[in-house]
Amino acid sequence: MTKVYPVILTPTNSGYVVTVPDLDINTQGKDLAEAIYMARDAIGLWGICEQDDGRIIPEPSTSEPLHKANELVTWVDIDFAKYRKANDLTTMRINVSIPKYLKVLGDEAGVNFSQVLQEGLKTRLGIERQP
Repeated sequence: MTKVYPVILTPTNSGYVVTVPDLDINTQGKDLAEAIYMARDAIGLWGICEQDDGRIIPEPSTSEPLHKANELVTWVDIDFAKYRKANDLTTMRINVSIPKYLKVLGDEAGVNFSQVLQEGLKTRLGIERQP
């Protein structure tokens, strides 16, 4: 379910203010790349919150929104299903097996096994968090 929303980028002394007129939300970024990234993130978060509350995400406008001469208009795509999967931080309990000696040594060292597993999986999968 990919949608493409128009956004208005207003230059400021510290970057850009981003307005998503169709959703009546704002965000900001220190440069164009971050502003567009933050727009996609704001749209995605807003959209999945709407879904979680049982509301329907409005369809995007198909025409360019009204804007001032110094403002930029661009279009930002978002796949709400992919966004939800990538940002679902709900934890779940899993059962893993390790050798007893590692469990004992880890406990003695105060190792957080869950954190170590998460860090290892992120490294193995090449996952990095964006700004």
